[in-house]
This record gives sequence, C-alpha cells and structure tokens, in this order.
Amino acid sequence: MSKEQDAARLRRGVVELAVLALLHERPRYGQQLVEDLSQRPALALSAGTVYPLVSRLLKNGLIASTWQESPVGPPRKYYRLTSEGSRALAEMTRAWNALRTDVDALVKETP
Repeated sequence: MSKEQDAARLRRGVVELAVLALLHERPRYGQQLVEDLSQRPALALSAGTVYPLVSRLLKNGLIASTWQESPVGPPRKYYRLTSEGSRALAEMTRAWNALRTDVDALVKETP
C-alpha cells in the first residue's frame, strides 16, 4: 500500500470529527468546509468527499442547514451544528483523545 493510500485510510476515520469541530466554531457553507479542511494538509479533501459527508450528517440530525444571501453571487446553504451534533462531537472528542493517547504510546514503542 502506498503512503497516499495509508494517509487516505486514516483520514477517512477522522473527517466526520473534523467537520463537526469546524461547525462547532461557527456555521459554514460547503465550500468553506472544503477550504478550511484544505488549510490542514492531512485533512485536505475534495468537495466530492465533503458533500456526501455533509449530506449524511444532515440526514442523521447532527447538523442543520439554512439558506443565506451572499454579497457576491447566489444564496449559500450554511450548515450548523445541532444540539445532537454537539453531543456527538463531545462523545467523538472523548473517544478520539483516548484513541490518540493509546496509539501515540504504541507508536513510540515501535522501532
């Protein structure tokens, strides 16, 4: 397996957490999510990956959407965290921190 494939497999597992964390900061429209993730090279994803995730989060009630006028161009659909999404983010953050601690310990032990 190539380095790129390894990184992609790891990334897929944390993308939902990253998107929820971004929306916890403030509402964003879809392209903003793509751009904000791309500022973190390990999380850079295409719109073709982000939009299906956003759709799933909407369907599961973790985020909600509203249309807002844009100063330039057509209205944009903004996404925000719901109360259920906030609870999910808190649970996922706890799980991520525990997982990261354990994996860091194992990786440090590996020659």
